[in-house]
Amino acid sequence: MADLRVKFAGIESPNPFWLASGPPTNTYGQVAKAFDSGWGGAVWKTIGEPIINVFSRYGSVDLGQNRMMGFNNIELISDRPIADNLKEIAEVKRNYPKHAVIASLMVESKRTAWHEMVKQTEDTGADGIELNFGCPHGMSERGMGSAVGQVPDYTCQIVEWVKEVATIPVIVKLTPNVTDITYIARAAVKGGADALSLINTINSITGVDLATFEPQPSVAGKSSHGGYCGPAVKPIALHLVSAVAGDPSVKIPISGIGGIASWRDAAEFIALGAGTLQVCTAVMHYGFRIVEDLIDGLSNWMDEQAHRSLTEIRGRALPRVAKWEELDLNYHLLAHIDQDKCIQCELCWTACEDGAHQAIRRLERDGKRETGNGKRKPVVEIIEEACVGCNLCAAVCPVQGCITMRQVPNRYKPVTWREYAAGKGTLAPRSEHFHTASWSPKT
Repeated sequence: MADLRVKFAGIESPNPFWLASGPPTNTYGQVAKAFDSGWGGAVWKTIGEPIINVFSRYGSVDLGQNRMMGFNNIELISDRPIADNLKEIAEVKRNYPKHAVIASLMVESKRTAWHEMVKQTEDTGADGIELNFGCPHGMSERGMGSAVGQVPDYTCQIVEWVKEVATIPVIVKLTPNVTDITYIARAAVKGGADALSLINTINSITGVDLATFEPQPSVAGKSSHGGYCGPAVKPIALHLVSAVAGDPSVKIPISGIGGIASWRDAAEFIALGAGTLQVCTAVMHYGFRIVEDLIDGLSNWMDEQAHRSLTEIRGRALPRVAKWEELDLNYHLLAHIDQDKCIQCELCWTACEDGAHQAIRRLERDGKRETGNGKRKPVVEIIEEACVGCNLCAAVCPVQGCITMRQVPNRYKPVTWREYAAGKGTLAPRSEHFHTASWSPKT
């Protein structure tokens, strides 16, 4: 059976699934319940000088019948007294000694303030400290959160202050609201960070009520930008995790965050370099017991693939993340339609004709659905000389496995744009139909 135990920056955990700092980690009762459910660790909701939160806090973006594909919050750090939070952190660690308990901290940008908070936190017995340099709303307007995490010098300076007194691992939580996250990651490393976590939430406004013209979520008719998270941000998180993990200047562990809701999501983050996985929105949607599916799914997949431990898959995908100019221009694909699976909805034709490369031909319908032997008469077909293998038809097709992309062998050796521009290598001939739609049938 696969071994899911992790040792992250010296912090041991029974599995890589941690609760991210947020509403699900606001109290002893919540974290204790989470650990009883199977979570390996928890990052406590960010503590600092208590603030006052508004009552309307959350907004969501739905996609069809899928609720909360994207989730927006304008909730700030913990509004509970520091002493209460520290007391409960100590109680959790005392009662769950084998689980990872991380304190998330945010205080004003003063050396003495950070020193005092770190010392108080360490007295709880917490396994580590996470510096919240990512909160994009509310706290950033006060000179904290992403206001710190967007400036490399500030990031480095505060990490240095923390490391002057910290005796437990220090994790720096990075904001995605920057042009190049690697600069911030390097600054954290320079300051002495023991690990990184990313991504924090993305600046956002959920939407606008067109009856009242109030941005959502509305607070007495007004709203503010908030932090965007949930499944919709996963592709962004994967990219930024891979960018940091693949940076040779960053040689410290990474905790992956951003839209993780299934064991597949978890495996993808690990394959791109994550050591632990932090989850928040999925818990707010489905509850703590989602961890059972995460653990079972990841463990079963690893067993099927004969992966004995997480170290065997960590970072396996990183060598395959390349710059565009390093991709093979002679790698050719064609779309293939399985006519037996086709339900004749013609979504592929519409998408290709109007939104892509006009490489699907729409055939005349004669009212007969079968050609004999139980086979359906085709209503669409690929125009092979025009197909650029873009994948759009496969993406829009509602039938799994109906449209697949198949490689077309050719006699030409791989050549990248960098090589081709330098006069090295030969580009395989491309059909003139790649560049014109004049042949496209008008229907």
